[in-house]
Amino acid sequence: MTPTPNPKVEVKYTQLFINNEFHNSVSGKTFPVINPSTGEKICEVQEGDKADVDKAVAAAKHAFRNGSEWRTLDASDRGRLLEKFADLIERDIEYLANLNTLENGKPFNDSLGDVMFAVKTLRYYAGCADKIHGKTIPADGSAFSYTRIEPVGVCGLIIPWNFPLLLVSNKFGPAIAAGNVVVLKPAEQTPLSAIYLATLVKEAGFPAGVVNIIPGYGPTAGGALTAHLDVDKVSFTGSTEVGKLIQQAAGNSNTKRVTLEMGGKSPLVVCSDVDLDEAVLIAHNALFFNMGECCCAGSRTFVHEDIYDAFVAKSKELAQKRVVGCPFDGKTVQGPQIDDEQFNKILTLIESGKKEGAKLECGGGRHGSKGYFVQPTVFSNVTDNMRIAKEEIFGPVQQIFKFKTLEEAIERSNNTEYGLAAGILTKDINKAILYSQQVRAGTIWINCFFASAVQTPFGGFKMSGQGREFGTDALKAYCEIKTVTIKIPQKNS
Repeated sequence: MTPTPNPKVEVKYTQLFINNEFHNSVSGKTFPVINPSTGEKICEVQEGDKADVDKAVAAAKHAFRNGSEWRTLDASDRGRLLEKFADLIERDIEYLANLNTLENGKPFNDSLGDVMFAVKTLRYYAGCADKIHGKTIPADGSAFSYTRIEPVGVCGLIIPWNFPLLLVSNKFGPAIAAGNVVVLKPAEQTPLSAIYLATLVKEAGFPAGVVNIIPGYGPTAGGALTAHLDVDKVSFTGSTEVGKLIQQAAGNSNTKRVTLEMGGKSPLVVCSDVDLDEAVLIAHNALFFNMGECCCAGSRTFVHEDIYDAFVAKSKELAQKRVVGCPFDGKTVQGPQIDDEQFNKILTLIESGKKEGAKLECGGGRHGSKGYFVQPTVFSNVTDNMRIAKEEIFGPVQQIFKFKTLEEAIERSNNTEYGLAAGILTKDINKAILYSQQVRAGTIWINCFFASAVQTPFGGFKMSGQGREFGTDALKAYCEIKTVTIKIPQKNS
């Protein structure tokens, strides 16, 4: 059966999930979830705060105790649970994709892609579950030493709103494969997909307390989770500003381990030897994908002066052809921004670009009269000192810069507090290698952009974060290394 869009998708679950059961919040408070396409309320969701986080952490800690069902489960059986969970997500792909589009606003086909990537991610980590092992060490002295790889313990997972399903899987997968227990806090803008996943967790057969889900706001539910003394690790994806607060809270509590995947202002350098049409398309998708709401978006497009004018003209033409509108319409490629706060931030930054002298090629305002839609926007003649050149816009606003030499492009690529990703388009392998060596970013894409896979690690340099998501590097972040040393007798007793 081919999944079909359904703008009237039913919301089935709106409660907290603790110890394999749904609960109302201790306070009884709820918060609204808004449809970004219309600005109208979808439903009310139970609002978790410190009291609920305490209950969830206690359930997780109990599930992690020595001798528990979870701690004594064979690693291969953990893998089977993850496989079953992935199977159930795939079974319900149509519902989950529709729910994802309803609360997030991304086009339905993009939501389908997110769900399938989540399934693939969970299956990857299911295969890793029984392949986590230590090593023997030829240590000096009369001793035999080896290492054990053990789970960290209770892990707090904090998820943003731009990929509410995909980013659950890339934290949940390695955490569970390594044998941890988790408390997940989805973004307050997009809690519905995560809450529905709770039903699949239970159906898959995970023991009570292994997975807990607390929807709520960052300062309350998120703050309680990061400061909790019984939480052993926090993995966060979101803004750099919030990431700093999480790192502070971790240090001020129990120095819990922290993985941070934060903001970016990623450069994409376009050399003069490229196929122009192909380069324009790559740069276009690098910025406009997911309504521009992507931390590693190619949001600083550096184009060589020899092809600059032609590149700008073709980029403008391509942006003007984008179909913006209802995300359940199969023709739509750009839905709304997530909420009014993000919508107004984008429009404010667009106005700053106009005032500071960038040339507005197209767009620059609201699309339609309802919802949080922004016109696809292209600026040329952008200089490095402008706000739009330095701040993460997180919206459909392409900024095109001009450069003369590769050395200049490298220096300007590095002239940012961020370092999440970067890219270069060129037919010259020497330029590509030099750029990849000298630019400080966690991912370098050559003649492509967003070419990510679950097998490859992803994360940032500088203020874009620390630690890595995806691949076996993510597994390591959810593990502790224990060294065991046994004295070897030198003679028979």
